Amino acid sequence: MTVQPRRSFLKLAFAAGLVPVLGLSRPAFAAEPRRFAPQPGDWQHHRIVTRIALPGGKPAQVWLPVPSLETDYQRSLSNDFTGNATSARIVTDPGGAAYLHARFDGSVPAELQLTSSFQTRNRTIDWQNPTNPAEDAAVLQAALRPTGNKPLDGIVAQRAAEITAGATTDVDKVRAIYAWIVAHCYRNLDTPGCGPGDTVATLTSAGLGGKCADLNGLFVALARASGVPARDIYGIRVAPSEFGFKQLGANSAAISGAQHCRAEVWLSAYGWVAMDPADVLKVMRAETETWIKDPTDPVVTQVNDALFGNWEGNWVGYNTAEDVTLQGTDHALPFLMYPQGEIAGQRLDELDAGAFVYEITTA
Repeated sequence: MTVQPRRSFLKLAFAAGLVPVLGLSRPAFAAEPRRFAPQPGDWQHHRIVTRIALPGGKPAQVWLPVPSLETDYQRSLSNDFTGNATSARIVTDPGGAAYLHARFDGSVPAELQLTSSFQTRNRTIDWQNPTNPAEDAAVLQAALRPTGNKPLDGIVAQRAAEITAGATTDVDKVRAIYAWIVAHCYRNLDTPGCGPGDTVATLTSAGLGGKCADLNGLFVALARASGVPARDIYGIRVAPSEFGFKQLGANSAAISGAQHCRAEVWLSAYGWVAMDPADVLKVMRAETETWIKDPTDPVVTQVNDALFGNWEGNWVGYNTAEDVTLQGTDHALPFLMYPQGEIAGQRLDELDAGAFVYEITTA
């Protein structure tokens, strides 16, 4: 996977400020179910801007993820950056993660702005019409491998065998795993960010709670342990949901905390198929004032059905890479979804945008 950005690198005055909330209208919650059913549609253009401001006096580095997927539901247009870095370039990790790596010598406060332009559209499936596509064997093999966060033995293998007992096809296995996640896991509102994505911890010490990296990560690990190629896609929400669910979209121009990972599985009759049980659990836990614990509740039913095979194009995927070692450091990350940075070799907290300091907006 390659990224061919248009590059500009000029010193500019960096201006940080409050981000206005977009004038969005959203249907009020009603007792009757909303219809959540993404349909094929036109390409929509989006642009996200990431701004970095760091104090001077010490050398620093930053690594900013950029959209690096070229698919039938997403395509990149450009990645342009400006600022006062001593060096900066787009790097592609062996696992396919593309990011802007910039170094600053510390002589002046660091300033950097990355603008990524891309197009997305709804991703849908017609279960009645198999397409029998082909995929590179190496890609499928990579989607069956264990990773640091996703061991495929021990409790993961045990739980996968229990969940898929009696399933005779890959579709049956995936459906059973998806249903088990929705029925037994939950969104833990106290989990920082998108969660660490540690599958064993989610099954044990975390008590089946977490956020998208934990819950969709568990789905992916269970699928792999069942012999079904699967992978997480790490990205960020960029627009509101068309269906009135506030939890399923970015509801302002400020998206510094709108990161979200989705999942997909390879089904030989259909190719890569969209999955997002974590967002079903997000609707159940946070869409209404009362925690909905029954997945057959009418508020949840449409989302539950739709996210097994479909998703809205109001989100962009950065990459599918795991166990990423960033250029210029030996620190390994389980995944790259947030801006990363360090000052004088000390890592900055990617979950604290205010202290980092970074800001991501849609434009």
